[in-house]
Amino acid sequence: MPTIPMKDVPKIDRPREKLIKYGPGKLLETELLAILLGTGARGSSVLEVSKKIFKKFPKETLAETNVEELKKTFGLGEAKACEIVACFELGKRLLKDKKAHLYLSPKDIWDSLKDIRESRKEHFIVFYLDTQHQEIMREIISVGILNANLVHPREVFEPAVRHVAAQIIIAHNHPSGSTQPSDEDIEVTKRLVSAGKILGIDVLDHVIVTHHHFFSLKENGLFE
Repeated sequence: MPTIPMKDVPKIDRPREKLIKYGPGKLLETELLAILLGTGARGSSVLEVSKKIFKKFPKETLAETNVEELKKTFGLGEAKACEIVACFELGKRLLKDKKAHLYLSPKDIWDSLKDIRESRKEHFIVFYLDTQHQEIMREIISVGILNANLVHPREVFEPAVRHVAAQIIIAHNHPSGSTQPSDEDIEVTKRLVSAGKILGIDVLDHVIVTHHHFFSLKENGLFE
């Protein structure tokens, strides 16, 4: 099968252009590595070289590959092999102390919101998650009485798109101590669920928290 030079690949399918347009979360591992490689080898495009590297070194072992292995196996130049090894080492160091927060239940949300449970003001918070329910980030969208004007879908989903979140969980506290949702709580929830369906971003739950208790709108059938 003839090799297709990168210049002949449609721009939208080139790894670098895809990263710029959609962000790194939308690229395959082979495409990310291709960006690091920059150029292919004789008779092989950069994507083909990337695929060959992953075929020989599975994801679990590639990060431990050394310069000499890369050089002798694929004929990479010493400078390029060093760049790849350095990139993996930097990633390992940056992620060494990072703990993934998983959100699998309303109680997980309640546990993580100790800072606002007893606040005298309502805080509306969104947890942005990847496909594995791991937290990418969280953000306070509004502070004050919850209403549709303060919690606009644009404010909720713009960070989700920017950080390539696959799903979100929304939450807010009730200073009154009651976990029962108001009509406004339910209305805002349904509005955000509908907006999420249009964008392809799942709203997994809306959790109301107080000092001692929590209430899941999802588990109590108040999403539809």
